[in-house]
Amino acid sequence: MRGQEPIDTRSAPGESEPWRDAERSPAERADALVPLMTLEEKIAQLVGVWVGADASGGGVAPHQTDMSPGPEWGEAIRLGLGQLTRPFGTAAVDPVAGARSLAVSQAEIVKASRFGIPAQVHEECLTGFAAWGATVYPTPLSWGAAFDPELVEEMAGRIGRSMRAAGIHQGLAPVVDVTRDYRWGRTEETIGEDPYLVGTIGAAYVRGLEGAGIVATLKHFAGYSASRGGRNLAPVPMGRRELADVVLPPFEIALRHGRPRSVMHSYTEIDGMPVAADESLLTGLLREEWGFEGTVVADYFAIRFLERLHRVAADGGAAAGLALRAGIDVELPTVDTFGAPLVEAVKAGTVDEALIDRALRRVLTQKAEQGLLDEDWQPLPGPAAEVRLDDEEGQEISLRLARQAIVLLRNDDGVLPLAEGRRIALVGPVADDPMAMLGCYTFPLHVGPHPEKGLGMELPSLREALGGDLMYAKGCDITGDDTSGIAEAVALAERSDVCVLAVGDRAGLFGRGTSGEGCDAADLRLPGVQAELVEAVLATGTPVVLVLLAGRPYALGPGTDAAKAVVYGFFPGQRGGQALAEVLTGAVNPSGRLPVGVPRDAGGLPATYLAPPLGRRSDVSSVDPTPAYPFGHGLSYTTFEWSQAHVQGGVTERAADGKVTGGVTEWAVDGEVAVEVTVRNAGPRAGAEVVQLYLHDPVAQTTRPVVRLIGYARVPLEAGESARVSFTVPADLTSFTGTRGRRIVEPGDVELRLGRSCAEAVATLPLRLTGPEREVGHRRHLTAPVQIDRDSPEGRG
Repeated sequence: MRGQEPIDTRSAPGESEPWRDAERSPAERADALVPLMTLEEKIAQLVGVWVGADASGGGVAPHQTDMSPGPEWGEAIRLGLGQLTRPFGTAAVDPVAGARSLAVSQAEIVKASRFGIPAQVHEECLTGFAAWGATVYPTPLSWGAAFDPELVEEMAGRIGRSMRAAGIHQGLAPVVDVTRDYRWGRTEETIGEDPYLVGTIGAAYVRGLEGAGIVATLKHFAGYSASRGGRNLAPVPMGRRELADVVLPPFEIALRHGRPRSVMHSYTEIDGMPVAADESLLTGLLREEWGFEGTVVADYFAIRFLERLHRVAADGGAAAGLALRAGIDVELPTVDTFGAPLVEAVKAGTVDEALIDRALRRVLTQKAEQGLLDEDWQPLPGPAAEVRLDDEEGQEISLRLARQAIVLLRNDDGVLPLAEGRRIALVGPVADDPMAMLGCYTFPLHVGPHPEKGLGMELPSLREALGGDLMYAKGCDITGDDTSGIAEAVALAERSDVCVLAVGDRAGLFGRGTSGEGCDAADLRLPGVQAELVEAVLATGTPVVLVLLAGRPYALGPGTDAAKAVVYGFFPGQRGGQALAEVLTGAVNPSGRLPVGVPRDAGGLPATYLAPPLGRRSDVSSVDPTPAYPFGHGLSYTTFEWSQAHVQGGVTERAADGKVTGGVTEWAVDGEVAVEVTVRNAGPRAGAEVVQLYLHDPVAQTTRPVVRLIGYARVPLEAGESARVSFTVPADLTSFTGTRGRRIVEPGDVELRLGRSCAEAVATLPLRLTGPEREVGHRRHLTAPVQIDRDSPEGRG
């Protein structure tokens, strides 16, 4: 309480210090501690401190130089400290030395403050623990391409264990934004363009991270990826149905099926309301309706943006008050508006101290859950000398995920796999660029190499991974207008039996790359003069394998139809070069599927597959948004046969005499049906099929996407092996926002379509939803559980 005399908190746990009593619940411990703290001590628990961050030079984020420099270390920790920001992700440090340094810092924090509470330490972990020398995994678009939640959960568990060993408590991942405009630079950080895929993969990542003891942080809640024009941090002109039916469901799925303990709000504003000040979203929806009980942390500098960018607050104190009232608990990355401006606002009576107490209880409850209030707390779970961030286990997981995420889009005349003995030319600006494997939130691109020890990892380029006697020419740079190298690339292609042409992106931050945060695109043409290189090489008549290593889908229209094969890799990570080489040579059978459609034209955006009929090709517009390759598409080197698709669990419609009339299955609006299909590998080699289940609602009270994903299953099969794939589909998955603004299950005819992509249905199953219109909420069923039962391959016992 303000003005109280300091209380001695150093005695043994017991009645005098109930907040240290591990036998009490975390909430009880927090409630016992809050009344003992002064205003300044309370606020100190609601901020992070970013030690070593440099606000000078060209490597900082926009507006970072505008922020308060923050207090000196001794002053910053005198009253306690809520969080430490990125001790490993700010500069390149050896992991062992970093863990020891962090332990020392924590000891200083405990000793300096009256209550001796350690800081909660957070780091980025979108593509692995963002520390020097840590394993780098594929980007989230590759997670989506793999359609494998179990492997993503395994990856996240490995990331979490490495973070925990180093003394980290919280990871700022996963991103469960649904990409709505591929021009947005952060498309690479999203899992895809479909809410169901994003939500189920995102939930798997959360389970892995939380299972390792790390607080997972869902971001960016909500609407960030739907910015106007695909521009970073631009306003979002989104209606309530797009918000409810496309943007919010992945957060619901991840919260219900992953149970993260933290959420990071979005930078953006929706229909003129900045999310950081939106009480209806951060408290009304997230907490009161959905029941979230964890902490809401601010995206970096976002509270000050209420004053500087959104202009809804006159000063820092007002911005802090808006954020607290909306439901934000912690200001990141460092002390700013939750410092002196907030203290002054409370003393002036413009911000209620009860808002600070509310946030503080959440913060302390979370610290108690992690043992940070325990008397015997230790900064590291084991010896610092045992901290190893890149090992065989992590690299093997990274490689498996990269292999599953490579997507084969076209393979005419069987040009792939590359045959032995053929003369191969390898050309293109990313062909011999190891950084082409990495996204913008990987340590080498986000921070940089160690000044003395380099990258701290082996990172082979595609050229190095292919090895052998390859003719090679760069052709052109990723960016720029220099075409002088194209002639050499053309000459090599003309002398070869097949040309592998590798083009794409270089990830970066705020304009220092062609993909990544703040690296938005005006259109979806390949950067620089890469399109000219592609056109010139294709014109040689040599069979061309077009390889894209990129963070977004680029337009592949009629100009690339001459390519015999097209392969896409979405920043496949540290072992991505090896995975890609294995797919090209046939050592690995490709099994990735597109998490985003690949457009035919560079313009006509935004356009995703989640479009109603008028959003598709029509006679009333000269622009055709039909993609070159649709969501869910991907080829294999083997052949899969689908058969015996049917519905179980509903009631087949019958006439009065009991005879079947038309084969339509009735499906209660509060019931479920089982959809089954048999998949057989009819080809000569092992492979994996991805069975996709889509909903088509032909007539509804509001316009609906022609199809949308409601289930999927990755099915690995040996040659000759078959499997029965069964989805249990609750009627809740047909729900949408109706005319009255409420989510409903509407009776009427629908179709369930089993397909190889959103555009290739293998079987169509008609059903009729029966019963009265039914309103559903957050507790509705959100997923379609799947079961795979395998049969023996032909000829095996």
